[in-house]
Amino acid sequence: MAYTLNKYNADILTVVEDGTVDNTTDLKFIGKNYAGYGEIQNENFLFLLENFAGNNPPSRALSGQVWFDASVSKLKFYDGNKWRSTGGSETSSGEPTGLTQGDFWWDTNNEQLFVYNGSTFVLVGPQNAGIGVTAFVSDTVDDNVGTARSVIKGVVGDDVVYILSATTFELSNEDKLALPGFTLIKAGFTLKGTDALGVTQASLTPDYVHWGTASNALRLGGNLAEDYVLTTNPSFGGAANFTDGGFTVGNDNALKVYIDREATSTTEDHGVIENDVGSNSKISFKATNNAGTSIHSVTITADGIEPASDNEFNLGTTTKKWANVYATNFIGKADEAKTLRVTGAGAEYFGVGREDVTVKSIAARTADGDLYARFFQGTATSAQYADLAEKYTTAEELPAGTAVAVGGEAEVRPASASNMCIGVVSTDPAYMMNSEAEGQYIGLKGRLPVRVKGPVSKGQAIYAWEDGVSTTIASSALVGIALESNSDEGEKLVECVLKV
Repeated sequence: MAYTLNKYNADILTVVEDGTVDNTTDLKFIGKNYAGYGEIQNENFLFLLENFAGNNPPSRALSGQVWFDASVSKLKFYDGNKWRSTGGSETSSGEPTGLTQGDFWWDTNNEQLFVYNGSTFVLVGPQNAGIGVTAFVSDTVDDNVGTARSVIKGVVGDDVVYILSATTFELSNEDKLALPGFTLIKAGFTLKGTDALGVTQASLTPDYVHWGTASNALRLGGNLAEDYVLTTNPSFGGAANFTDGGFTVGNDNALKVYIDREATSTTEDHGVIENDVGSNSKISFKATNNAGTSIHSVTITADGIEPASDNEFNLGTTTKKWANVYATNFIGKADEAKTLRVTGAGAEYFGVGREDVTVKSIAARTADGDLYARFFQGTATSAQYADLAEKYTTAEELPAGTAVAVGGEAEVRPASASNMCIGVVSTDPAYMMNSEAEGQYIGLKGRLPVRVKGPVSKGQAIYAWEDGVSTTIASSALVGIALESNSDEGEKLVECVLKV
C-alpha cells in the first residue's frame, strides 16, 4: 500500500509507492517492503544531525529547512525563496539581496558594517576616513585650577583643529602642551590658534580660520559689530528717513523708489517704483519657493501686469481669494459662475433666444465634486477602479478579499486548498456585470486586494487555503500573483493580479 506524506500544514507533499525510494526532498522516503532500507534511514538521521553541512545548499529544500553552510561556518534556514542566516550578519563582498528590515551585512571588501532599513543599506561604521584619526572625540581636559572639563575635539588626520565646550576656561599647563595652539577655551567653538577675542595669536601661524559666510559676528577687525553701519546693509536702529527723491539701485541708477507729488495738489502723494533702462523696460517680481528656488512670477510693463510665463501662475489661492474682480471683459475659462450669459451661434444649444426651448441643467454636480446625469453616451478613457466583477449569491456577507469557489447553500462559498477558485470578493469593481441581481460582486479579472495569511513577497503566487483566506503555500486553488511584499505573519489584504 502506497504512503501518502503530508506536510505539517496538511498539504500533500508526495506519494511513496511500495518498494520504491522517493527523492522529492533532501531526505529520502522509503516505500513499504523496500529491501536495504537501513542504510537510507540511517543516512537520513545523519543528514538531520549535521543539518546537511556542506559548502553547497541542499538542492530540494522546503520552507523552514535548516542548513549548516560550511563555507562560512553559519547556520542558515530556507524561507521559501532563499537561504538566510539565522544570526549575526550576512557576509559578502557585494550587497546581498532578500534581506528584511533590521538585517546586518558585513562588507568584506571595505570591512564595514551596514544595516538594512527596508529599502537600502545604512552604514553603521567604521567610516572610511583615510590615513590617521579623523573623528569627533569626546574627551576630558583640566583647567588651570585642576577642574576636569568635558569637551569635544574635532580631529582631522591626528590634528586637533577645534574644540567644542559648554564653558569658558583656561587649559592647565600640561594640557597646553598636549594641545598645542589652544590656551583659552571659550564656551562654544574655539579654533586652533585663537585667543579670547577670536583673533589669531601673534605667536602662532594663522593657518586655522573660519572660511565662508557667517550669519552674524560679535566683532569685525576687533571692533564691535554695533559700531558699524554699512551702505550695502544699513541698520539705523529704527526707520531710515529718505527725502522725496528716495533712493536708486543699480550701476546706472535704473531702479528708483521715490515720492511723486501731483502737480495739481500738494496733499496727494504717490509712492513710485520706477524702472528706467530704455524702451520696453520691465519690473520683475521674484519669490523663493519651498525648495529654495527663486521663481520669477509677475512682470509689470508699460501695458500692465502679466505673468512671467503663459498658463503657469495663479491669481489668489483656494484659501485666500479676492473678494471681487472688476473688469470690462473676462476672456478665459471659469469653474464656477453665478450668472451664465451665452451669446453668438452657440446660444441655441442652451435655448437662449428661443421661445420654444426651456433651458435645463445638463447635469447636476454635488459639493463633493460628483457629477450626476441620467445617461452617459460616449467613450470613457479611464476608470477609477481596476477589476471586472459579476454578482453571485452567498450564504452570508463575505469580507472583501475572500477567495470563493462554486458550491454551498448559495452560488459560491469561501474557497479552500482543494477547491477551484473562481474569483475574489471585490471592494470597488471597475466594471460591474449583473448589477441588478442579488448577491455580492466577485472580481473575476484585474487587480484587487486579497486576504492573505503569512509573509508574502512581490511576484509570489497566491493560493486559496481555508475559509476564503489565501497563502503562498502551493495548491491547486491558484488565486493570483502578489503585486506587493508584506512580512506580517497574520492575515491582511495584499494587492494581487487575479489568475483564476
